[in-house]
Amino acid sequence: HILKTIILGQMLSLFICGTAVTSQYLAEQYQMNTPMFQSFINYSLLLLVYTTMLAFRTGIDSLWQILKQRWWKYIFLGLADVEANYMIVKAYQYTNLTSVQLLDCFGIPVLMALSWFILRARYRLIHFLAVAICLLGVGTMVGADILAGRQDSEGSDVVIGDVLVLLGASLYAISNVSEEYIVKNLSRVEFLGMVGLFGTIISGLQLAIVEHREIMRIQWNWKIALLFTAFALCMFALYSFMPVVIKVTSATSVNLGILTADLYSLFFGLFLFFYKFSGLYILSFVIIMVGFILYCSTPTRTAEPTALPQPGSTGLDNAALKLEENDSETPTITVQFTRGETVVVSTD
Repeated sequence: HILKTIILGQMLSLFICGTAVTSQYLAEQYQMNTPMFQSFINYSLLLLVYTTMLAFRTGIDSLWQILKQRWWKYIFLGLADVEANYMIVKAYQYTNLTSVQLLDCFGIPVLMALSWFILRARYRLIHFLAVAICLLGVGTMVGADILAGRQDSEGSDVVIGDVLVLLGASLYAISNVSEEYIVKNLSRVEFLGMVGLFGTIISGLQLAIVEHREIMRIQWNWKIALLFTAFALCMFALYSFMPVVIKVTSATSVNLGILTADLYSLFFGLFLFFYKFSGLYILSFVIIMVGFILYCSTPTRTAEPTALPQPGSTGLDNAALKLEENDSETPTITVQFTRGETVVVSTD
């Protein structure tokens, strides 16, 4: 199970790496910064595939019934997902790479707290230790970036950039916890279909407001079209595959596993963008993977929804306890016979 979890988590990291590399290539080679347009393409693909699947369903799982019952919840979920993507990318214009990488990890404790209260997840000491080890690996990666000269400039306003990263990380945590709840209690297709529907609407409106000029300036050719297509396919695969991984693991373990995405992007950057290599990158990868494996080695518990004490055993013992409870609840009948008098029957 641990091996399966590791492989699934690293597949997600590679999808994220694909989106990062294509976005950076568009920014550096063609001076394009269109995060909302790129998100809009992804949400449109989700709409075409998964919302269409919901539209052909009947009964309580149909698109109409879902909208009637939970439409306002999915509006908030779509808004959180769209703005999380936008804020993280926008933060790079105000702060540096180091701040984004460090502060983006703020989403993990937020995610654990939300899982504790909403999903009733209960962590052991080993889980907190594993998260600390993963964050140590991120710190090692950031140190390697600074030594390699990848920290970039300070940006135009560091405070605004840092606030955007913290807000984006928190919104990602909200989106991931909602995703885990939906895929484990409702369905993966419902989550993706609703995110595709409302994400397309919200990102389309925001795109028309904030990025219409950048889109008009695009000088389309086959290379640019290929980069946009590659980005869209990686993002679509990430969104389609992540609910599958979350269903067999948890949102927290997935977020720990994808901490290696920046390292995969860096390894590609060695050849595409001529980054300087440092042995600390290998060390940080090993540290993150050790923490990830440690976290996955012990499953989290789920608290019971009621405060009443429950039998700890299972199987036949538990069934016997249940039978005894039922027997104790059966009314007792007392019959008294008195010579020459009527029979008296009473129940306690």
